[in-house]
Amino acid sequence: MCTDRDLGSKIYRVDDMAVLTGDERPADGRPAPDGSQPRTSPSEAAAGPLGAGKVVGVVLAAGAGTRYGMPKVLAEQGDWLRAAVVALADGGCDEVVVTLGAALVDVPVPARAVVVPRWADGLSESVRSGLIEAIRADCAGVALLVVDVPDTSAAVVRRVLDAAGARREALVRAVFGGRPGHPVYLGADHLAGVLTTITGDRGAGAYTDQRPDVVTVECGDLTSGRDRDFI
Repeated sequence: MCTDRDLGSKIYRVDDMAVLTGDERPADGRPAPDGSQPRTSPSEAAAGPLGAGKVVGVVLAAGAGTRYGMPKVLAEQGDWLRAAVVALADGGCDEVVVTLGAALVDVPVPARAVVVPRWADGLSESVRSGLIEAIRADCAGVALLVVDVPDTSAAVVRRVLDAAGARREALVRAVFGGRPGHPVYLGADHLAGVLTTITGDRGAGAYTDQRPDVVTVECGDLTSGRDRDFI
């Protein structure tokens, strides 16, 4: 397990969260101190002003993985974490955030990490920290992905995001043979409602299960979408 000092990333204190990021480029489009220009994602270029159509991918990876026997962010020497970040980044997310708690690790580029202070209180705290960070990024929507579904591919993420269209009012969920899974897209208009609904070990499903307007996207032809609870 790494300590904050080992992470080699700048630490920002935002209310009760520590946000770690190795990318110190200004958000207003100015060149970084090294003279490099900030990158513009395809969706930002199409949408216009920063944040107009930005989708933030969030890897939920703060838990202790009690049934698995270790924090799943460490599983397979970090391969699960790398796979999740790649799936979100290559699948169309403009930014990727990883929530950390039980274990602090270096996160793969282009992701940045958010430390969840109350990670032991359940999945809801990991979702909460990820959504708050996404709101601060002025996003159009969030794609949630749990770290313990290692066969999630960029094609799955892309199919969900295509259905969502970076719309603020959209709610889209991947299903596998009709079984609900991840990723889940939450339009920005719903984030406040999710934050007031989640509690304990219940994540965004506490909100989406009450909504008749959730669009399901079948992805069973791409991957199994099954989570891994045991070694």
